[in-house]
Amino acid sequence: MSDRFEASEDGGLLDALIAHLDGWSRSRIKQRLRDGCVVVEGAQVRQFDHPLRVGDRVEVLAKAARPALDDPGLEILYAENDLVAIHKPAGLLSVALDEANAPNALALLRDQLSPRGRRIDLWPVHRIDRDTSGVLLFALTQDARWATTGVWSEADKTYLAVVEGVPDPGVGTVDRPLRMDAKGFRALVGRHPDAKPARTHYETRQARRRTTLLEVRIETGRQHQIRAHLAWLGHPIVGDERYGSNGRRMGLHALKLVLPSPNGGRPITIEAPPDDNLMQLLR
Repeated sequence: MSDRFEASEDGGLLDALIAHLDGWSRSRIKQRLRDGCVVVEGAQVRQFDHPLRVGDRVEVLAKAARPALDDPGLEILYAENDLVAIHKPAGLLSVALDEANAPNALALLRDQLSPRGRRIDLWPVHRIDRDTSGVLLFALTQDARWATTGVWSEADKTYLAVVEGVPDPGVGTVDRPLRMDAKGFRALVGRHPDAKPARTHYETRQARRRTTLLEVRIETGRQHQIRAHLAWLGHPIVGDERYGSNGRRMGLHALKLVLPSPNGGRPITIEAPPDDNLMQLLR
């Protein structure tokens, strides 16, 4: 059993699904997207902000569609020193959590890199949130993983964030401790016996009347750090349901990662330019 419709106007896929699927909750629709159950013009699509044109045929399946044989796979940004970095799209898990069958970058990349008849080993060096796009790093050996995590505290991590409103001043630092509320799965800002230090630097790149593009650097890597700190500042990330308001996608992108070479060579620099879908949030 499936639901089918044709796009009646140009726009984002999530908005069209919400408009056409009467009685469906937003969370149910997003889960179908994440599970690979949405097909546009015969191709499986998981991105919330996938652009639709008038007349595009959309089908929502009860079970995930089989991936197309000519699917180019995940975009590989770097592959040296037993490390592989990809440009993770928004809406895709970094690794499998409790959703054993949910699509995730680790499983997809392992399948993409494995030669026929042999399954390669692959380990995550770090993670980024499901709805965050950008640079995501994996290791092909345990030695490479340990060496990289050993210098991770020295890594320079830069993000782009499209936020609600216009921060004033346009440059600043949020230096507030964070702790996770396991029940609500939210990062709570402020002093607490369980809170850990967290420091987030931000700088305005482009400001509009209602939204601003920030370049963000983090000295620490607490869970949901950027999302919670910017919301505490009064400027939540556009489309961040947990800390702000709903949207067709969350405006957070892991732009650049610079880390010391695990082998003692020159620093490794990996960059994922933002796509148009992120920049459209600013407009």
